[in-house]
Amino acid sequence: MALQVMVKAQGPIPLDVAFEVQPGELLALVGPSGSGKSTLLRTIAGLWVPAQALVAVAGEAWVDTARGVNLAAHLRHVGMVFQSYALFPHMTAEANVMSAMTARTKAAQRDEAHRLLALVNLHALGARMPAELSGGQQQRVAVARALARNPQVLLLDEPFSAVDRATREALYAEIRALRGVLDMPVVLVTHDVNEAQLLADRMVVIEAGRMVASGPTAVVMSDRLALQAMGVREAAAMLRATVHSHADDGMTRLTTRAGTLWLPRLDAAPGAQVRVRIMAHEVILSRAHPEGLSAQNILPVQVVDISQAEGPAVMVRLALGEEIILASITSRAVASLALRPGDHVHAVLKSMSVARDHVSLGDAP
Repeated sequence: MALQVMVKAQGPIPLDVAFEVQPGELLALVGPSGSGKSTLLRTIAGLWVPAQALVAVAGEAWVDTARGVNLAAHLRHVGMVFQSYALFPHMTAEANVMSAMTARTKAAQRDEAHRLLALVNLHALGARMPAELSGGQQQRVAVARALARNPQVLLLDEPFSAVDRATREALYAEIRALRGVLDMPVVLVTHDVNEAQLLADRMVVIEAGRMVASGPTAVVMSDRLALQAMGVREAAAMLRATVHSHADDGMTRLTTRAGTLWLPRLDAAPGAQVRVRIMAHEVILSRAHPEGLSAQNILPVQVVDISQAEGPAVMVRLALGEEIILASITSRAVASLALRPGDHVHAVLKSMSVARDHVSLGDAP
């Protein structure tokens, strides 16, 4: 049930984009405002038809301008979650979810609404009106309503931008949990690179309507042109880890495939899976195991490849067990260390260099 998208248009926004999303995969469309991200979602949903387009799900064309095919929006099995929630204010949460269902008895609709609200952890709030719900709760109702259509494709249009950071992090956890039961392609539109890196399997970076980069999230986040298009000065990598224990001095010990990582105390129980976003400019490399440093995190890594970045900067991709992290250092440092692909070195990371919102609960996509 893969989603295939190809769009070309001269206006209102010039577009030349093509990508595929596999069942169960989350793809993030990332780029600045006005780059065409939301227009692509509207094309998939059937709300706009460009000059040239092909949108197909499981081989069935929803739109194919070359053959004159254009399936009406209400006939496309799409679930869409908007930034503004778009809930009916005069309906309860349960009724909002039921409103997306057809061809079922009221009793069956109510049972399914209860199931979906429980899926987004709102099983006890079905009788509340939207005005009685927090922003995060309203967004969860919007997700449940989107799933109530039994969609073949789920579209998320900047769904977290209207809530505060704490609520956003909780919603990220909800989406990651939901992915365990979703078997359809999911497309997320966002301008938040951290959000895309936390949630997406793959990314498509769009600038002025054209694709700058496309591929696995870890690869795109080390692509110089992609970073420039996203307005990001520094590359970053995601590292999976497990909470081992909490120390009396306010630090949390994490275990990774390559060793121990210490961070300021995390609100997570031992055994919890976390993902840590490590900025490339915060990683220092050393040939020998360094001694006498204040930095507590010294991990053995292997150089995968070395590429020129911006100005004198060089991006070094490093294998840490089965994970990849990045180090942004100077070409002078590369020469001084005589770094080559395949070399074994040590990556040094200060515990306090990892921002609070760069650690997220849940296993990686």
